[in-house]
Amino acid sequence: MRAATMYHLEGLTQAQIAERLGVSRPTAGRLVARARAQGLVTVTVSAPPHLAASIHPDLERELERAFGLDEAFVMAEPADASATGNAALGRAGASMLSRRLSDGDTFGFTWGPEQVAVADALGGGASCARVVQMDGSMTSVDYHTGVDHALSRFAERLGARPVRLVAPLFADPDTVRAMARDSVLSQALTAAKEADVMLFGVGSVSTSTTLFEGAFIDAAILDELVALGAVGEIGGRFYDADGAAVDTSLVDRTVSVPLDDIRACRTSILISGGEHRRESILGALRGRYATAVVTDVATSEWLLHRQERRR
Repeated sequence: MRAATMYHLEGLTQAQIAERLGVSRPTAGRLVARARAQGLVTVTVSAPPHLAASIHPDLERELERAFGLDEAFVMAEPADASATGNAALGRAGASMLSRRLSDGDTFGFTWGPEQVAVADALGGGASCARVVQMDGSMTSVDYHTGVDHALSRFAERLGARPVRLVAPLFADPDTVRAMARDSVLSQALTAAKEADVMLFGVGSVSTSTTLFEGAFIDAAILDELVALGAVGEIGGRFYDADGAAVDTSLVDRTVSVPLDDIRACRTSILISGGEHRRESILGALRGRYATAVVTDVATSEWLLHRQERRR
């Protein structure tokens, strides 16, 4: 009791406790640990009342345990694909990204409205060496992906050198192989694959996905994806409900970072939410593509419920 009181209430170090009690330093450490083990110490962390409704530490810890994440950030605002929802995701994502970047890092991102929102919300303080586009964005129609805006904004805010991937997302296999051999394009692809920190959203397998809206895929491809059990995509790479890569006709036609490289990344941040993205987020988390996630309360509760039902 004396050791625990000195340590937890008086703020003494184990060395000071040892001196005060006339025991060795290892013994002092064991006494403090024994007090916790025997239930003599209770630690309570309470949020101020004015913040209690906007932070969700218990939900975040549950997500981290359920999916083996380093960090989960659960925001109070709903991620409903509205301007307000994307802005909230952007602020939360920018906060997490800023804490996880180092000066010498290469930072890669896939294009999408959530990533644009992160770029717009990013303030000063964080920096890295390079920022690189992880997936091609050119398409046959006039579709605004926001990738140029995000790349320039990230580079500006992070003091980083931008690395553009001037390529379509999908091309015929011979063209994809030729791009991999090209001295300029191959540098961008290699930098993206080897990024130290990655930021990405997920797309659903439906007509509401940005890939369908931007004419990157058509109805025939969508039918093929549904038949093969695809539930989501990252940078045009599709996966099923367990997170396993789906072997579609698009695999050899895709110009983006492969799923295996995303899974191998040191820090990979998934930023998404909303009912329209739940199945896609669940598959990505089960596939271990993310080490950290930013999402909303309703999505978090749904993910935990589905994961619990699986056990």
